[in-house]
Amino acid sequence: MKSFFKALILVPVALAIVLFSVANRKSVPLSFDPFSRDAPVFVFDVPLFAVVLAAIAVGILIGGLASWIAQGKHRKAARRNRREAETLRGEAQMLRAAVPDSALPALTSGRG
Repeated sequence: MKSFFKALILVPVALAIVLFSVANRKSVPLSFDPFSRDAPVFVFDVPLFAVVLAAIAVGILIGGLASWIAQGKHRKAARRNRREAETLRGEAQMLRAAVPDSALPALTSGRG
């Protein structure tokens, strides 16, 4: 069921990307020279769809990196909690091993 919903979303998105790419094949000048508009030094002729898709990809990467950095404190807290849980689990196992089996009914009968 999950793969059906994934396909339901991804197929139209892929189709839209293909249609956009086919419709925008014309080359546009891409310049990295901010000082000379008439005769730029660094200029490339690339298809318009490549420029747009590359800009979207760079935006996704920057957004993902920003999100990963922002969630660092949560990952650190999770690691700390996992280590603490492992330590406490080990201490509990040591205490269970230290108590003889004959004393367990006496220790648990007082609860209730």
